[in-house]
Amino acid sequence: MESLPLLVKAALMGMVEGLTEFLPISSTGHLILAGSLLGFVDAKAKVFDIAIQTGAIFAVILVYWQKIRTTVTDLPHSAQAQRLAFNVALGFFPAVVLGLLAGKAIKAHLFTPTVVASTFIIGGFIILWAERRQAQADTKPHILEVEQMRGRDALKVGLVQCFAMIPGTSRSGATIIGGMLLGLSRKAATDFSFYLAIPTLIGAGVYSLYKERALLSLDDLPMFGVGLVFAFASAWLCIRWLLRFIATHSFNGFAYYRIAFGIFIFISAHFGWITWAD
Repeated sequence: MESLPLLVKAALMGMVEGLTEFLPISSTGHLILAGSLLGFVDAKAKVFDIAIQTGAIFAVILVYWQKIRTTVTDLPHSAQAQRLAFNVALGFFPAVVLGLLAGKAIKAHLFTPTVVASTFIIGGFIILWAERRQAQADTKPHILEVEQMRGRDALKVGLVQCFAMIPGTSRSGATIIGGMLLGLSRKAATDFSFYLAIPTLIGAGVYSLYKERALLSLDDLPMFGVGLVFAFASAWLCIRWLLRFIATHSFNGFAYYRIAFGIFIFISAHFGWITWAD
């Protein structure tokens, strides 16, 4: 697979990003693993992985456009719109601080298939526990809609989001499952996860491009363009499917997938079936 043309690799990586960014299965983890198989693992590839998240975010903006436009329009005179905007900003703040302080060290030491496999499995068991906990009568969610969230709820979800800096954890998984453990309904946690993704992923993408601008040139535009387009299209399809899915299903299926995939990575590496390059 390493011999594939660069733009084909970019398209495949974009599809992986879009299909996994908003599911609780870790887009970063899948991108690391896909990059290992495709031989797409240099410094420029790492910038590409972060930058194409912006394409997935455009899909969120499109799906939630009516809500976003209403919130922005009503911001000067609506307490509800102001509260939602404040909560998103508050939830975004911890990731900014931790990213600036520890982002470089995390990338240098934790972006490996071994770490991804471990966090896949651990995260899977956490999802099963969270779903079982919310199903119990005495732990029913007390926040049914995202508009009911208070500032402290948003800050707690934002702190939980920081765990997603460990690859394989899943940003959406951390915020959705963390939100459920903090008393949000599955729908409220999912909606807030999407809103929180907008500043988080756009900020990460822009910062990464600026910081690593010396690595890039105009010749890289086709690669990034293809990645962004495929990430956008696949994310749009995935978001629309997920919003229908959570209305009648739990996240247990994703948990079993995480556990099975993590075990497969360890087994395939042990027996030499696949070389997962660090």
